Amino acid sequence: MSETSVYYDPFDIEINADPYPTYRRLREEAPIYYNERYDVWALSRHSDVEKGLVDWQTFSNCRSDILEIIQSGMELPSGVVLFEDPPLHSMHRGLMSRVFTPKKMNALEDKVREFCARCLDPLVGRGRFDFIADLGAEMPMQVIGMLLGIPGADQPAVRERSDAFLRTEAGKPMAVQQDAIANGQMFAEYVDWRAQHPSDDLMTALLNAEFEDETGTARTLTRDEVLTYTQVLAGAGNETTGRLIGWLGKVLGDYPDQRRELVEDRSLIPNAIEETLRFEPTGPHVARYVARDAEYYGETVPAGSAMLMLVGSANRDEQRYEDPDRFDVRRDIGQHLTFGYGVHYCLGAALARLESRVALDEVLNRFPDWEIDYDNVKFASTSTVRGFEALPVFVG
Repeated sequence: MSETSVYYDPFDIEINADPYPTYRRLREEAPIYYNERYDVWALSRHSDVEKGLVDWQTFSNCRSDILEIIQSGMELPSGVVLFEDPPLHSMHRGLMSRVFTPKKMNALEDKVREFCARCLDPLVGRGRFDFIADLGAEMPMQVIGMLLGIPGADQPAVRERSDAFLRTEAGKPMAVQQDAIANGQMFAEYVDWRAQHPSDDLMTALLNAEFEDETGTARTLTRDEVLTYTQVLAGAGNETTGRLIGWLGKVLGDYPDQRRELVEDRSLIPNAIEETLRFEPTGPHVARYVARDAEYYGETVPAGSAMLMLVGSANRDEQRYEDPDRFDVRRDIGQHLTFGYGVHYCLGAALARLESRVALDEVLNRFPDWEIDYDNVKFASTSTVRGFEALPVFVG
């Protein structure tokens, strides 16, 4: 590892506000980086991150994909597909993928548009709205609530409890509590009620789906497993999609000419979503447990270490993308790494794409022009996702 003065800290407020200059220096000066204070390694080049995400035998998910949980050494509950490797991961992912198919997610479009209209219509004529409070915090939870059968009146409390787990004190690691890791108890009442009153929602599908477990036994999920799955879905589906909606508001507020292109040609919206995911990923990094020694640039990363895969850096690697710091809704993007890569590719990617595509389309229908109210923008404090707590805009 070459001598360098570059410093990277995943919890540093100033770095996180604009991490891209630091990422660039890491790629150039320290493509394998070690932070002694937090005892964590980091990979920053696209080729290394891409290969690392595929190599689950070396970079394991079995202790979580969140740095603080990996380093806590806590025992994780069974059934959290995010925190598993094959063959167990393959079994649980296979079950989830039968429920979370792109075809089934796309069939939700009319309902998603209805939720967007419910959020946005009351705001027309007011002269301003907040991409987070008025849309990003509301619509994704309504979609997840519909999928899981959670009554509308209970959805805000579910969202707040899910979000609270990811919140951190600015500049500090997340405080990890064993009883907060995907125990799903907040959903017990809904699961028990749905078990007695089956419907066509996702929770009913989880309760009744038959699969072959790791012992070769054909069975359905246990109640505890359903609770765990439900909490994972609620948390992941709400937080990241809400942050993506915020980034759409921010980036297209900063690039009004490209926003006008989208107003005139809605066929560009799907690619604009992909470019936003590349340009400002909601999850700037994912963590892995190093299961065996790994060699990078003459440096040995010892087994037992924690590794950060810097997705935000990889997505702006000059070796992978031409002029990567330029936002371009017409870019031929290819493969970005925001949703992961390999066996742990995000199961909810199709739903996130659907929700963000519909949300942007419906925003442009009502508010084709906006300016960001920078005096009142508030950045979210979290060590797992990057985005906004508040993003108010002025609209014509």
